[in-house]
Amino acid sequence: MSSRQTTRAAEPPLRGCVVIDLSSGIAGGYCTRMLRDGGARVIKVEAPEGDSLRSWSASGAVIESGCDGALFGFLAGGKESVLADPDRTEDLDLVDTLLDSADVVVWSRGSRLTEHPRLSVSAIRRAHRHLVVTAITPFGLEGPWSDRAATEFTLQAWSGGIVGLGRGAPEQAPVYIGGRVGEWFAGAYASAATMTSRLRTLGSGTGELVDLSVLETQILGLTYFPVSFYEALDRPFRTQRRLSVPGVASAADGMVALGCGTSQQWFDLCAMVGHPEWIDEDTDLSITERAGKNAPEIFAWLAEQPTEVIRDLASAFRIPNGPVVNGANATAMDHHLARESFTVNPRDGFAQPRPPYRPDPNWLSEPLPAPRLGEHTARYRAARPERHDTRPAAALNPLPFQELRVLDLTTYWAGPCCTHYLAMLGAEVIHVESASRPDGTRLIAGVPATQEQWWEYSPIFSGLNTNKKSITLDFRSERGRELLSRLAATCDVIVENYTPRVLDQIGLDYPAVQRLRPDTIMVRMPGFGLDGPWRDNPAFAYVIEDTSGLTWLTGHPDRNPLEPYSIGDPNAGVHALNALLLALEHRRRTGNGMLIEAAMVDAALNVAAEQVIEHSAYGALLQRDGNRGPEAAPQNLYKASGTDEFGNQDCWIALAVTTDDQWRSLTKALGDPLWARSPDLSTATGRRREHDTIDTHLTEWCAARDSDEIVRILWDAGVPVAKVMQPHRQPEIPQLTTRDFFEPVPHPIAHTARHSTIPIRFSAGPDRYHRTPAPLLGQHTTEVLAALGLTAAEIDELESEGIIGGSPAVIRTPVKND
Repeated sequence: MSSRQTTRAAEPPLRGCVVIDLSSGIAGGYCTRMLRDGGARVIKVEAPEGDSLRSWSASGAVIESGCDGALFGFLAGGKESVLADPDRTEDLDLVDTLLDSADVVVWSRGSRLTEHPRLSVSAIRRAHRHLVVTAITPFGLEGPWSDRAATEFTLQAWSGGIVGLGRGAPEQAPVYIGGRVGEWFAGAYASAATMTSRLRTLGSGTGELVDLSVLETQILGLTYFPVSFYEALDRPFRTQRRLSVPGVASAADGMVALGCGTSQQWFDLCAMVGHPEWIDEDTDLSITERAGKNAPEIFAWLAEQPTEVIRDLASAFRIPNGPVVNGANATAMDHHLARESFTVNPRDGFAQPRPPYRPDPNWLSEPLPAPRLGEHTARYRAARPERHDTRPAAALNPLPFQELRVLDLTTYWAGPCCTHYLAMLGAEVIHVESASRPDGTRLIAGVPATQEQWWEYSPIFSGLNTNKKSITLDFRSERGRELLSRLAATCDVIVENYTPRVLDQIGLDYPAVQRLRPDTIMVRMPGFGLDGPWRDNPAFAYVIEDTSGLTWLTGHPDRNPLEPYSIGDPNAGVHALNALLLALEHRRRTGNGMLIEAAMVDAALNVAAEQVIEHSAYGALLQRDGNRGPEAAPQNLYKASGTDEFGNQDCWIALAVTTDDQWRSLTKALGDPLWARSPDLSTATGRRREHDTIDTHLTEWCAARDSDEIVRILWDAGVPVAKVMQPHRQPEIPQLTTRDFFEPVPHPIAHTARHSTIPIRFSAGPDRYHRTPAPLLGQHTTEVLAALGLTAAEIDELESEGIIGGSPAVIRTPVKND
């Protein structure tokens, strides 16, 4: 596939689907942007003051009257705008008429429209039973926390994501992931959930409620199955914060990012920096501990080398590496230039990323301008849309993908989380491994190789692969490749996230798949795409974060940025899922399959879009600022009294004040102290200017109280606040219990452990997502091969030749976590 789109054109999959956008903010805006990219007609209904993003700039740029903020211009591209005053009955009647004619409504709090009783979720559901209603809220629509105040920042704290993977130096406060990445990630999940619901409600006359919790999306995107890990292995994934080594390091002429995700990469780094004596295959130390022990020498060597030399050497050693991208340099990166990853906003001329996937045949249109406030109101008043075709309500299948067969050629996190969503909603997913090279997540447990079947104990593998089948097949052999092709011919969908050259080498690229079965959908998830200068570079999550800008906004301002070390993988997975759902709709309409390229870096560039947009539109380079952010003032982490479960004085609370009313509530909860009465603090501008002073007083107040007391006092006052949770303590959150977010999953070898589900509650079900445990290595090989027509004798022969097998052919030291 070329760096741009192929010349073949097709009708957009969602053409004819009408979406009413009653949301405000990034999550709803990105959800409806993705639906619009898929061809839906999106009618954004706004109160007279307009969406808050119309006047938003993260850098504080002044938005002139009659103009819109650049971020709004990106998110609202191609939508229509209808103005409706909730104080006018005739305007509410117009909204009702629009809802009557629509297929989907996307709803969130935060505007006067959705606060009106006629436009509550329950009222919309009663009056418009045919609609898919997607509600995006911090905690979900029901439960003990459903009405609690929250922001992106406090939700990251509740999720455990702020300390989940040990991000940051122990002598400093932990740090959140900058750029409101959680809201973008929630928007992508909302889009996928909306398309899932539409798929099963089409033609039924029955709508559905899609209830998305942003907290739950953050648990899935910012933490790495910590509850499953803790309960299966009786220990947390990590007990203290450590800097990644090398991570983002200072070179002689700038910054460079390097990472070691495997033991082999650590060995190669030792050789690269001239210290092969550090290689010790028998050590009990984790990779992080080994690297940390030698950090001074590693950083000293890097500081003497130019970035280009470091990257060339690292690439030669196959060590994951990349430049540290930000809003100023992203569009000039040779890879992004070669792939034309950015385009020009058609109305305002700033740079913006292209959609996060590349379909063939191509149904993506060139960017369209965002509407001015109320631009399409007169048209809809004059010609009221027809009422939606109403049909007798029909029962909905709680497992909408039940007829789908998926060939899962994925490994680690990004690919498996895409196919896992399908498996949890009914698809037959056949996960292909080989005995000599099992899925890498099977090795993430720290279980000694002396323990029988040690490769079956990984909670990470288990958390990503319930309901799937596992077969082993060594497709380095001609016989293995032939069997893989035969299996592919029986599958509706193929998803793979190998390096691009692998499928070419085994003869299973898309043209070969089309010859086997023309209606097959193939989703390819390379790290950097199928072409371009970085095509063959190793692409672990942290490198994707580095090369997209996600790393740049994370960390304290007095140090190099910190890699989030999490979001790069699941973000790629949910974007690939969106692409796959669009491809399924294309096949439903045309009967044809298609190829989708869903590069990890393209997904990351989209959720980091604000950096490029702000720099291009306003000349402002957004900077990391510790735990402060542009949306709230004050916003920070404050240390509470007491020690954590590991005996450290490391208990923190997150606080974010987004409105003047919340500030007044905060000061009242603090006892109306004299320092807080200053008129300079009555506005957000003044509070931002005096942030250091406010921090001093809040630090003193919090230090005298424990986390629970602080949260109780401030939350009861309506102030967004949160404990910085240890991630394995997520089940202690009552809201998650109410929504059954965790389900206990028994395992034939490992301990029973609770597994996270998905961040949506569909009104049509299912009631349970994990129906069978993750498969043992090769558990279903005989079953699947027998269904292809192989005899027992042929299967025995394959095992004797090592083409299939149920245990690793060569025992390797499992990766030890820290």
